[in-house]
Amino acid sequence: MTDRALRVLMIAPTPYFADRGCHVRIYEEARALTERGHEVCIATYHLGRDIPGVRVIRIPAIPWYNKLEAGPSWHKPYLDMLLLGTVLAEIRSFRPHLLHAHLHEGVLIGSVATLLHPIPLLFDYQGSLTGESLNHGFFGASSLLVKLFRALERFIDRRADHIITSSASGKAELITEWGIPEPRVDSLIDGVDTEVFRPLSRSEARRELGIPAEVTLVVYLGLFNRYQGVDLLLDVIARIKQTAPEIHFLLMGFPDQQYRLKAEELGISGMITFTGRVPYERAPLYLSAGDLAVSPKLATTEANGKLFNYMACGLPTVAFDSPINREILGDDGIYVEHGNGAAFADAILTAIGNGSMLASLSGKSRTRAIDVHSWESRSRQLDTVYRRLLT
Repeated sequence: MTDRALRVLMIAPTPYFADRGCHVRIYEEARALTERGHEVCIATYHLGRDIPGVRVIRIPAIPWYNKLEAGPSWHKPYLDMLLLGTVLAEIRSFRPHLLHAHLHEGVLIGSVATLLHPIPLLFDYQGSLTGESLNHGFFGASSLLVKLFRALERFIDRRADHIITSSASGKAELITEWGIPEPRVDSLIDGVDTEVFRPLSRSEARRELGIPAEVTLVVYLGLFNRYQGVDLLLDVIARIKQTAPEIHFLLMGFPDQQYRLKAEELGISGMITFTGRVPYERAPLYLSAGDLAVSPKLATTEANGKLFNYMACGLPTVAFDSPINREILGDDGIYVEHGNGAAFADAILTAIGNGSMLASLSGKSRTRAIDVHSWESRSRQLDTVYRRLLT
C-alpha cells in the first residue's frame, strides 16, 4: 500500500466542530490527509458545525444535550453508545482501511468496532484522561474515582495498535507512567496551516473589533477555564493596571460569562474586550490585531495548540516555561516560571516596552511556523504511520 489512497474513518467523541483546540487538530489532520489524496470521514456527536472539505457523519440528535465546552460529562456513556452504532454502520458502507480514534472514548469505541471488523486502530492521544478529569474538577485528587479512571485509562491505552501523541512529553508520559512500549508510540505534534494563519490587516481587524489603532493590544485565544489559566490571566491584568492601565487585552473564547463578571469585580473590564466564541475562520484576522500574545495555560498534561496559531500570525508570545511550550516555541518564546502571575505580568510589561525585541520575535515566530510546524509536514508523518500499520 505504498502509494495507494486510503479510506480513513476518524472517531471523534466530541461536539465537533466547536472552534477549540482538540477540534482544530481533528480538522487539520483530516484536511491535510484529504489534500494528500486520502478519503477521510469524521464520525462525531450531533452537536457542532460542519466545515467544508471533510465529510462528517453524526449520531442522532439528543435534544437535551447541548454542551460544546471541553470536559467530562455523565451523558457521555450513552452518547458514545450511539456513536459506536454510527461507526459500525459507516464501517460497513465506507469500508475504511483503518480507524483513527481521537480521545480515550474514541479508542474504546474503536476497539469494540474492531472486534466485529478487524482493521487497524490508531489512537490520537492528546492528554491523560485522568489528568483532564482532574483539571476540569470532575472529581478531586482524593476521590475513589481517581483509581477507577486510572485503571480505565491504562486499559484503554493498550487497546490501540499504535499511538500518536500531540507532544513529546505526552509520548514520554505514556512510556514512563503508563508502561506503553516505546515502539508503539510516535510523537506527532500539532501544526498550523500557514497559508490560512498569517499576518493580516491590523487596521481592518481593529476596526471590526472596535479597538483604536494606537492602543497596545495583548491577545488570548482559547477556552475559558481555570486550567487554561484564564483566572490567573485576569489577576495578571489587575496587576498590570497598577502601572500600565492603558494596555488593552483582547480575550477570545468561551464560556466567558463568569470571566466578564470577574473582570467587573476586579475593576479591569475597561481594559478588556471579550469576543465570545470566535469562528476558526475569523481567528487569523482577529489575532492580527495584536502586538503580543499570551498563553497562561496551567495544565501540563495536554498540548497547547493556540501557540501554533500565534506563531503563524507573527505574534511574540508570553507562556509558562514547560517542555510542551518549549517544544513548540523553541528559542522564540518569552518564558515565565510556571504558575507565577507576578512574573507573567512583568514579562508582558517588559516585552511591550521593548519594540525591537517584539519585532524580532515576530519575524522569527512566523519563520518557525513555516519551517517547522506546517501541516504539510505533519501529514507526511501521519501517512508514514498509516502505511506502517497496514503492512
